[in-house]
Amino acid sequence: MKATWNGAVIAESDDTVLVEGNHYFPESALNRAVVTFSNHRTSCPWKGQAHYYSLLVNGELNADAAWYYPDPKPEADNIRGRVAFWKGVKVEA
Repeated sequence: MKATWNGAVIAESDDTVLVEGNHYFPESALNRAVVTFSNHRTSCPWKGQAHYYSLLVNGELNADAAWYYPDPKPEADNIRGRVAFWKGVKVEA
């Protein structure tokens, strides 16, 4: 699977976990050159607290476009250490 946005590869891996229609990539697959800080947080009743990254590609910012669960609840432990995308990030095989 490959995640792209604004002409850049954000993440690429053959090892993704599909949860609720979202592919969770290993953190090691992230292109750290385009990932930047976000202090945004949300909460999921069964996964726990999500933390976010923003993307910065070719001078354009996509705020909070990636999320991860640093300490997921036990029932979501299969996404520990993984990152998923939204906000226009295209994920395809």
